[in-house]
Amino acid sequence: MGVTLAFILLMAVGTYGVTGWMSQVEEQRCFERLDEETGNLCRDIEAQIRSDREQLEMLAALAVGYENLECQALWEILDSYGEIGMMSRVEILMPDDTVITSGGKRLDVQGQLSFEREAALGAHISDRETDLTDTSQCILRHYVPIVKDNETIAMLYGIGVLGNLPEGMEMQPYGGQAAIYLVDGNNGDFLVDTWHEELGNLWALGERKMAPGYDTDQIRQDFNKGEEGYVVFVSETTGSNLYFYYEPMGVNEWRVALSVPEDVVFSNVREIKKALNLFLAFEALCFLGYFLWMACDVWRETNEKQKQLDTIHYINEIEKLLFNAHEKQENMGDALAKIADITAAEKVCFQITEKAVEDISFLWDGSKKQIYKEETPWMKGTKERLLNYFQEGNSQFLALDEKSLKPFFPECRQRSVTSMMAIPVEGFSGEICGILSALNLSQRPANPNLLKNVNFSFSMFCHNMKGYSEIKARGEKDFLTGMYNRNRYETDLPKLPEIYRKSLACAYIDANELHELNNSKGHDAGDAMLKAVAGQIRSKFGTEYTYRIGGDEFLAFVVDMEKEQAELLGRELEQALAEKNFHISVGVQWEAKISTMNDLVKGAEKKMYLAKKEYYAQEGHDRRRRAD
Repeated sequence: MGVTLAFILLMAVGTYGVTGWMSQVEEQRCFERLDEETGNLCRDIEAQIRSDREQLEMLAALAVGYENLECQALWEILDSYGEIGMMSRVEILMPDDTVITSGGKRLDVQGQLSFEREAALGAHISDRETDLTDTSQCILRHYVPIVKDNETIAMLYGIGVLGNLPEGMEMQPYGGQAAIYLVDGNNGDFLVDTWHEELGNLWALGERKMAPGYDTDQIRQDFNKGEEGYVVFVSETTGSNLYFYYEPMGVNEWRVALSVPEDVVFSNVREIKKALNLFLAFEALCFLGYFLWMACDVWRETNEKQKQLDTIHYINEIEKLLFNAHEKQENMGDALAKIADITAAEKVCFQITEKAVEDISFLWDGSKKQIYKEETPWMKGTKERLLNYFQEGNSQFLALDEKSLKPFFPECRQRSVTSMMAIPVEGFSGEICGILSALNLSQRPANPNLLKNVNFSFSMFCHNMKGYSEIKARGEKDFLTGMYNRNRYETDLPKLPEIYRKSLACAYIDANELHELNNSKGHDAGDAMLKAVAGQIRSKFGTEYTYRIGGDEFLAFVVDMEKEQAELLGRELEQALAEKNFHISVGVQWEAKISTMNDLVKGAEKKMYLAKKEYYAQEGHDRRRRAD
């Protein structure tokens, strides 16, 4: 008895220790995510700046071909690049310290800008400055030189209005629950601040109430050394802790920072602790029942104790494997193999029925020692029948011979299934989110409780899969149009050369006059245009390889289609939208054997720009006249 008590105490302490360890691991993951979100934000901004510089360099190369930089034809092109990336418009700084602005107008900026100083710096981006015409507006200037005959003849720069940058860069860390800051490390000036209404200065905010163990001097020290770190301060409005995480950027002396409420940072930890505490409570109840039963029958106690310990070990093993199986789905094979071992089943299957999760099934085949993820037609039919059966209120399905199995599954003999037991896996709100079944049972009598004991672990897996799928979808889908976004495009791009056999075509689509439509009828009208364009693109090119990669830019890839047919799709797309009074420019680049994906996309983009130039050269499409 004493040994038994000591062993059970050891198990309780071990489980408590594992619970604490798992909580610590999840807390560490929360900090890793905070670091990852800040790093991703930093890289996104740097990538946007690189993209803007490429656009500006392309415009600078274009401007070299014009003898007169005030040429109206040149400025029709330059003015068309409004609101791309971080840029709201472009201007040209001349050697005489004058600026050529929208429409080719010239402004004297002596004392405000210096061509000599900016040209000496080459391609660069400024810190926070004021606009030439609206001194109340804070901006950034992104300079690139216009070089002709190895001489810098002017400096082209794009203007980014700081108040518009968060919206323009579509930054949504923590699903929009975090405040975003971009700070000049030299003086503390805010370049981006999504929390306060006006751009101020970090050091001018004064002393903030800090959580124990943190102080504002740490921020100054890290900023001066160019190091990353975090502090925790108390919100003046809500009284809750805010985690302020920061790290340096590779641009000037800028620092990017996130301010995230504590309940957002550690949201997963609370849920896991709650689930683990429920498990501990359940385990304690099991031990209590075990002691009551042991007092009645010592012999049965010894035998049953071992079974309980085996079951607990089995549950813990399954729980550990399924804890992060939504990210490492190979763990599902090990989990189903353990279930097959303890239930003496040849095959074990788990089928997800949750609508918010991709339709996926896992089948462990012990005879082949292999896990299968694809769902066969028979498996799909099995899932539908079992789901209907459980939705009628049945808590388990048990058929131990072909005679009792055949009325429910007539094709069981053809599929070599001789017996089956299955249970529904219920989600946190009571809905059936999955079905766990064991096939071809060699042990009699079969015990459905061996499946029910891991119901909670599979329920947690379904819950994690749902959250993982939602996060993945938010990271890959454009919110307005429902198309894949640039994140998914960047992920798919390296894989595309592997999917075609005969040819690959790229269609580059740009919505014409979106800026004018936004200005004349409002952004709702512009959004309606983008949705219409996206809908027609999906209709013509499908949904698998179609993307919205920018504000008014779309891409579609066509696999193994004849050149004429691919180009016809582009023309049909233009015509279908023109019938709705929406106009686009399309460039289709078709190649039987691509050299690089970048060349393919750039070729399509070049054709699109030619089409756009032709469109605005037509009578009635002159942007300046339309604005008048």
